[in-house]
Amino acid sequence: MANEDNNNLKSDRFGNGSVDRRTFLGAASAGAVATTLAGCLGGGGSDGLAIGHLAPMSNPLGIGSKRTVDMAVEELNEDGGFNGEEAEVITKDTRTDPSEAQNVTEELIQQEDVDLLIGTFNSETTQSILDLTAEFDVPFMITGSADPGLITEYAGSDYEQYKNVFRIGPINSDFQAESIADYCAHLNDRHGWNRVAFLRDQADWTEPFGDQIPDLLSERDLEVVYQDALSIEGTDFGPVMSDVNESNADFVLRFFAHIDGGDMLTRWHEGQYEFGIEGVHVPGMLPSYNGPSAYNGAATYETTSQSGAAGVAPITDRTQPFVDDYASRYQDADSAPIRAPMYMGFNTYDGVHVFKEVVDSLETTNTRDNLDDFVGEMLDVDFTGVAGQVSFYGEDSDYPHDVREERGEDGTITNYPMTQWVGPEEIECVYPDQHRTADHQMPPWMQ
Repeated sequence: MANEDNNNLKSDRFGNGSVDRRTFLGAASAGAVATTLAGCLGGGGSDGLAIGHLAPMSNPLGIGSKRTVDMAVEELNEDGGFNGEEAEVITKDTRTDPSEAQNVTEELIQQEDVDLLIGTFNSETTQSILDLTAEFDVPFMITGSADPGLITEYAGSDYEQYKNVFRIGPINSDFQAESIADYCAHLNDRHGWNRVAFLRDQADWTEPFGDQIPDLLSERDLEVVYQDALSIEGTDFGPVMSDVNESNADFVLRFFAHIDGGDMLTRWHEGQYEFGIEGVHVPGMLPSYNGPSAYNGAATYETTSQSGAAGVAPITDRTQPFVDDYASRYQDADSAPIRAPMYMGFNTYDGVHVFKEVVDSLETTNTRDNLDDFVGEMLDVDFTGVAGQVSFYGEDSDYPHDVREERGEDGTITNYPMTQWVGPEEIECVYPDQHRTADHQMPPWMQ
């Protein structure tokens, strides 16, 4: 959304390093610059360290993310702050709408003068603001979008332009595809399941799965016997369930973020279909999804991968204290999620802590005037977070500034754990071995 005035503004603020950003803002408030430039600044702005948080606030993912960014900043402010400064969080609602995301991002950059942007769910929404954040040299930490193209088509294609962008988590869809293929091999070892019905959203984030899953499964001696990309505008699961059943699949491997698979799960339980339901189901990550107020047990035995493993596994020493603190703060809240944040909340919390480490090392919170130094410190990060270890790929990799996947001794990816509903309010981590709290259960009607 940057216009000609904004381009001129950037040049004046940062050109040749002659004018410090905060110095410039101070001069602007004293009326020492032209009225037109003051208008560009919007007449507002933060006087101190400001963190701009972007999330869909009518979505539990966004609510959980807002709560964890607030938790992290409160903890760190009380513990000495960010290089000695207290931070302020300013949350804006993206409404999962690219146009709205651009509008509120522009407000955060120009009016609130944020030193960091963090958040965004939905790859299309995240993509819509990459140019704007790059134009104004604002560090941007992605915490809710997995599309590899957000990295490969930006920092991977023009590193200097998009070096401000890092992904804290989740691991990108290329690594997710590999991890889930290994999980499917685990199901084959455990249950003898080798026939797969492959379903996915018709959306950008699932395209890597569409490109890679059939070959990855074939390499593991698994056969795709049915596949379809389903409209995110509405799907009648009656015909889908019939088609899967007729394919004699042992399990459905589905990738749903836009689609709520609740109707599919209800039909599955009522019809006792002879196949499992596995993969990724973002709505099913909601801690109350399988409870009496939602699908009342219909999700029992479905699985989903998710950063943080819903807080049921001690992924690191920091995971359980974080989840306990979250639950104590929000267990009586009116809006979900109350027991634990969903995956975006884990990543957002870790991102704020990473930011604190970096600005402490830099000895300044003025990130936008010191972007190259900020990037250098980010690339040295090796941080133990609540969702796992956080470190980043460098400039010359296939995924510059993307969070690295973690691997076990056998080479399989470990930081994309799989959870299974085992009761209306009970979840277990069933994969990988390093984080497993229980073995995967086959639905009783299949035994």
